[in-house]
Amino acid sequence: MNEFFIGIVVALVVVGVLWFWLKLKRNKPAKEIRVFSSIEQLRAIGQLSVYKVMTKEIVTETDHTWGEFGTRYLGWVLSSKKMAMIFEFVIDFRYNLQSPQFKIAETGEATYAITMPPCDYEVHIRDIRFYDEQGSKLLPWLLPDLLNGFLSNGFSEDDKNRLVDAAKGHAEKQALELINNIQSEVQKSAKTTLESISRAFGAKNLEFRFTTKTATEVEVGVSAKLAASA
Repeated sequence: MNEFFIGIVVALVVVGVLWFWLKLKRNKPAKEIRVFSSIEQLRAIGQLSVYKVMTKEIVTETDHTWGEFGTRYLGWVLSSKKMAMIFEFVIDFRYNLQSPQFKIAETGEATYAITMPPCDYEVHIRDIRFYDEQGSKLLPWLLPDLLNGFLSNGFSEDDKNRLVDAAKGHAEKQALELINNIQSEVQKSAKTTLESISRAFGAKNLEFRFTTKTATEVEVGVSAKLAASA
């Protein structure tokens, strides 16, 4: 009787173990499906910032990129007032991973081909200051006494806005040159970033396809400080 009872218990235990194992195996997703589902979550990242350029240049004389108004005014300030201008702007390089042009194709086990959308560029002027060579000190942008000494009727708000527009025109030319010269570095940074993220999802092999085109125009913004003073 005891042996019969023990046999029943053992049989029930074996059946229970088998049932639990089958259920666990049935509920466990296949590796390829789990990885593909996870790597698709890249789309939820949205804007992916991959590169940033912060540039500062010292302007002692202007060129045509400042426009007629900027060249005329700044030429007078820099030469007659013995000033140097410190000009700073920033370029952010970003990819929109929610763009329909961003595509992920499974090409093998844990292997994917990723087609990147065109890179977006955000350029804004951080600061413009003057350096007084005689006084050896920095001066804030758009000093009233400095500006009013140039025009007999004073320096109006429209004049300030036109001068800021001249600075934006100069920044646009400089930014376009930088953007077109460092596209390979930007793509390399994007590839490194996405490889790190994708490997965390379980992807092993990634192939990237980038859209490379020459930038011909870019919108330039200004910092809140410059906008307020203008």
